[in-house]
Amino acid sequence: MKIKDLIAIYEKKKIQYGTETYKHISELFEEAKKLHYQDWLKKPTKNKDHEQSWRAFKGKNLEKLIIHMVKAEVESLGLKIVNGNKLERTKPKNLSRELSQVKRNLVVDFGEYGLHLPDVDIVIYKPKSMKILAVISSKVTLRERIAQTGYWKLKLSNGKLTEHIKVFFVTPDEDGTLSSKDPAKKGRAIVETDTDGSYIMNAVSIEESNKVKEFDKFLDDLKKLSKNGDY
Repeated sequence: MKIKDLIAIYEKKKIQYGTETYKHISELFEEAKKLHYQDWLKKPTKNKDHEQSWRAFKGKNLEKLIIHMVKAEVESLGLKIVNGNKLERTKPKNLSRELSQVKRNLVVDFGEYGLHLPDVDIVIYKPKSMKILAVISSKVTLRERIAQTGYWKLKLSNGKLTEHIKVFFVTPDEDGTLSSKDPAKKGRAIVETDTDGSYIMNAVSIEESNKVKEFDKFLDDLKKLSKNGDY
């Protein structure tokens, strides 16, 4: 199974659910898991553990699915979107001049220990200036990376060239960490205080705030950020 198969399932659900398809991402992955298992049976991993193989596939392809979901709208705002791994893993000589500049505009200065890219999954930037507006971490559950996302927000805020970059988290929140504001779980507290916000992709009712919203608010916020530099 490949990302194109995942996107095909998404497009079918989009016909069914329209603008609320984002609420059915976990349902989409459950359907994809069955197909992934059939492929895995043909060539099982050495440790014979399908769950481990599936978790790796799911984690790796969530960000690609999100990019597919928002790319057209992002580009309609005059912005561009790129997978963070492309900046991290592509050899410098193989990066375009544009992406080389984007990479330079994102690196964090660790002093004597060099310049390093933050661990982010998606980067949104202005192609005319290569100014980065926002970066996104995307994980199935918060426990996988939310504290790390808060750390990179702090590091980016400390640099003159990166202090303006918004740091977001997008997740299906399958363990329900973000659903309640009061009382707040640790993950919700980190999102509220140490990031620029999180967007939730599920049908569960959540207590929204300025920092925690349903995923359908993301593009509206990005539009405001693009026009005003903030929101």
